[in-house]
Amino acid sequence: MKRHPIGQTGLEVTEICFGTAPLGGMPDTYGYNVDEATALATIRAIFDGPVTFMDTSRNYGFGRSEERIGSVIRERGGLPPGFVLSTKLDRDMGTGRFDAGRARQSLEESLLALGLDRVHILHLHDPEHSADLDEITRPGGALDELIRMKEEGLATAVGLAMGRLDIMLPMVRDWPFDVLLNHNRFTLLNRSASDLFDLASERGVAVLNAAPYAGGVLAKGSSAVSRITYQEIDEIRLTPVRQVEAVCKKHAVAPGAVAIQFSLNDPRITSTVVGVSKPERVAQTLDWATATVPDQAWAELGEVGYSVNDPEAERIYKPG
Repeated sequence: MKRHPIGQTGLEVTEICFGTAPLGGMPDTYGYNVDEATALATIRAIFDGPVTFMDTSRNYGFGRSEERIGSVIRERGGLPPGFVLSTKLDRDMGTGRFDAGRARQSLEESLLALGLDRVHILHLHDPEHSADLDEITRPGGALDELIRMKEEGLATAVGLAMGRLDIMLPMVRDWPFDVLLNHNRFTLLNRSASDLFDLASERGVAVLNAAPYAGGVLAKGSSAVSRITYQEIDEIRLTPVRQVEAVCKKHAVAPGAVAIQFSLNDPRITSTVVGVSKPERVAQTLDWATATVPDQAWAELGEVGYSVNDPEAERIYKPG
């Protein structure tokens, strides 16, 4: 599997990263739950495979994602050799507080849950959902605390993981991030993050492109999923999904294959973060990543319309 550097940090990561938000059990977000046994089996399957990069967060499933990952890390006596783990600082989920003290507390909670004394990559997560953005950006705020954590050796690389581009772009310009993570905004259906990826590429900032399946619909199909980017949708918004599916059916290729390869093929993207909810999805991801997609299929997919608007502008955020 191809590996790419994370900025100038010395870290290298595989071109695929497994996202573990579903493994925390988040039915309000995904429309289904994942029980502990299934989550643990999935984490074991990841550790046993060729992808050596995993992403989690303090608030995924209100801590359950990190706790379940930590359980498998402990049963194996530590992370597999060469494995890179990414997690995130999160606001207080009750009050929305996200000052420096909360950032430090979030990391301490993560390290305890994971059973580690440091992490490879540490992002500041979802500032758009905090109670006061100034708590994050002001001198001595959460972002200063994030940089301090890197200086203390608690993380090898630090980054920014979020959705809203109007807030993210200025922060990427103003802060010395090694890496950024954006979700749902660079897929077959949406290209709104393209300017952000250009900026990151110019600055030598690694790009993690998350949710290439637009929240699952490009993986599971429009007949099985009625959500795009975690939101219930109508038939009109399903039109481009059905167009992608029609092209894929014509050329006998899975929509999931073209969705992940669309991201993997972009030279600005360091790694594509793919959420998985059960062990079979790990093998399926690898199959889709290496499937043959005819040139004619790519040409026809290039004619399918896409949006450059924020795909979550009308989303009612539910953290569970």
